[in-house]
Amino acid sequence: MAQEPPLTAAEKAKVALLTARMCKRSLAGEHVDLGDLQRKVDRILDDATKRAENNAR
Repeated sequence: MAQEPPLTAAEKAKVALLTARMCKRSLAGEHVDLGDLQRKVDRILDDATKRAENNAR
């Protein structure tokens, strides 16, 4: 399993909010699309990974 990049406090809050929205949507049923929210979380993690790589140089 890949190691998660270090997140800022704002990024942690955004991921927590998006996760809560995914949970709320999943209560509506199992056929609800969560792809848009998952892409937003992935984008936040990708940005954090890029920042960590730039800081390591």
